[in-house]
Amino acid sequence: MITTKQSEKKSRRSRPHAPGDTGPFLIGICGGSGSGKTVVVRSILEDLGPDHVVIMHQDSYYRDHANLSFEERARINFDHPNAFDSDLLLEHLKTLLAGTAIQQPVYDFTTHTRSDKVVDIAPRQIILVDGILILHDPRIRELMDIRVFMDCDADVRLIRRIRRDMAERERTLESILSQYEKHVRPMHDQFVDPSKKFADVIIPHGGMNEVAVDMVITKVRALVGA
Repeated sequence: MITTKQSEKKSRRSRPHAPGDTGPFLIGICGGSGSGKTVVVRSILEDLGPDHVVIMHQDSYYRDHANLSFEERARINFDHPNAFDSDLLLEHLKTLLAGTAIQQPVYDFTTHTRSDKVVDIAPRQIILVDGILILHDPRIRELMDIRVFMDCDADVRLIRRIRRDMAERERTLESILSQYEKHVRPMHDQFVDPSKKFADVIIPHGGMNEVAVDMVITKVRALVGA
């Protein structure tokens, strides 16, 4: 099943598209950690190809806390809206929508600091931005042409998070569960889940809902005339 919602009709899309416009179009993929955002993003990229699609990750825009000790950085609530440099993300999205390339920061999750490296990103017809809180900031969501929320059961999200963080971020099970109890779950309930009211499309069962994911891909394909 797939749910569509009609909200914020008067305030949204500060960049109205005329009939026949070819973009660029900004599509937001939101949802809790482990909800399947990456599945949708990769599916759209694989379907349309890198010549038409560019991906932006909200996770790349965590604030840099290199001035703090590792122990202090590890205690930061990374699931709170204030953990992100939303001003920079907003600036970069506007720049891409205006047809200019940006240098996206790279975040090191093993040290909780922003790397010295950057990723050069050129504008494309479809700009995908994914993250747990991309629908929370009204300035960012009002730029979007399509807003998708991945709605997935908490136990499934937790299992996926454990597997990812242990394999990719060199974290212990104890640290993952501690962060989940202190920050991830309460912030999901306070900020992430309520933001689905701003979505155009709510996908139950997250990335496992192949029918709904295919419908989103079909809509994106129609935007680019593919």
